Amino acid sequence: MKLKMTMAALCCLLLLAIHCKAENIVEKKPVAFLPEQIFEFEPVVEGTIVIHDFIIQNKGTAPLVINKVSAG
Repeated sequence: MKLKMTMAALCCLLLLAIHCKAENIVEKKPVAFLPEQIFEFEPVVEGTIVIHDFIIQNKGTAPLVINKVSAG
């Protein structure tokens, strides 16, 4: 009887530990937010360099890492 109670208690503790770990994984993630997703330049003379800065905010709880950026 004691063995069954001990095993049941250990199983409950294991399930609780797995649940807590899963909550931490789900809660800590980056969330990229771009207030302005598209920008169209006015017509310019060919060869002119044009620049526009996009603001990217991390609204998540983990660091946001940007590995690759490409122009469309």
